[in-house]
Amino acid sequence: MKQAKKPAAVTQQVVQDEETQVTQGDNDLEYEPAYNEIDKLEQFGINQADIAKLKTSGICTVLAVLMCTKKEMLNIKGITEQKAEKIYEAASKIETMSFQSGMAIFEKRKKIRRITTGSRQFDMLLQGGVESQGITEAFGEFRTGKTQLAHTLCVTAQLPKSSGGGEGKVLYIDTENTFRPERIKQISQRYNLDPEQVLNNIMVGRAFTVDAVGNLIMQAAAAMIEDQFSLMVIDSIMAPYRVDYSGRGELAERQQVLGRMLSKIQKISEQFNIAIFMTNQVMADPGGGMTYAVDPKKPVGGNIMAHASTTRLFLRKGKGEQRVCKIFDSPSIPEGECVFQISEGGIIDATD
Repeated sequence: MKQAKKPAAVTQQVVQDEETQVTQGDNDLEYEPAYNEIDKLEQFGINQADIAKLKTSGICTVLAVLMCTKKEMLNIKGITEQKAEKIYEAASKIETMSFQSGMAIFEKRKKIRRITTGSRQFDMLLQGGVESQGITEAFGEFRTGKTQLAHTLCVTAQLPKSSGGGEGKVLYIDTENTFRPERIKQISQRYNLDPEQVLNNIMVGRAFTVDAVGNLIMQAAAAMIEDQFSLMVIDSIMAPYRVDYSGRGELAERQQVLGRMLSKIQKISEQFNIAIFMTNQVMADPGGGMTYAVDPKKPVGGNIMAHASTTRLFLRKGKGEQRVCKIFDSPSIPEGECVFQISEGGIIDATD
């Protein structure tokens, strides 16, 4: 099995914030991936040509095979029904998709990474930070800090675990031309990291269409086999869908395509134990004026987006550079909110 390389910015730097200083001397240990590469199927009679076809379709781990439906498998050029059955049989000999005890799930969740937002109050609200093996969605109006939070996470994801980081590289899918290397450099200086190394550890993909997003997500799985990643950012997830599928006549098709895309993203998150952070836009709620809601806006994407996201964060403007984050939905975090601030060094605690 290949061993992924440690990001240079994590292994060679001294990480320092306002109260703590951590020298990374133990990060030279090799990282052992928790997944089984799809190349292992060759040991059970699957030829390299068929394995290469699976990789081209973004199926790069044994678990990804078991997560793939038969219909999806047969859509891969060169994979017949007989070959598909043989591939599933080989994959099931390496990994199983069966019932597990609650205690086994509990032990598995101990491996979850939590990436700091840069603000202690924000981290407390999230019970430690943005977590892996799930999708964190942040939605709100423009200037509420969504992209600034994404940029901060791009840096903190590379910090050591002892400083609230994920010890991994970052994939950034940019659909609105919002990625700014200049901001990454500023935030890197706050943590005393080499800005150039931090930028080298962020792989940015510009997507203009829904199809382009799908291609980048497919490439993401292959990239995670080669290197250790801890975070994937999509800023923003719904922007291309609102353009490529316009009007009520295309709404049903849009939601179906969106559902399949989110399913792939969730599977990648679980396979590689990475955090997914997505920003989302909002729309005016026509029925909101009939209620006592303070701000009658709702996130775009409907129930498909709501069910796919693990944790949903509602961001709104505060006074000056302050912003407010409210837990909109989460399976484990209780309702609550916190105030944070946008600074030159990224997301920080709010100051009076």
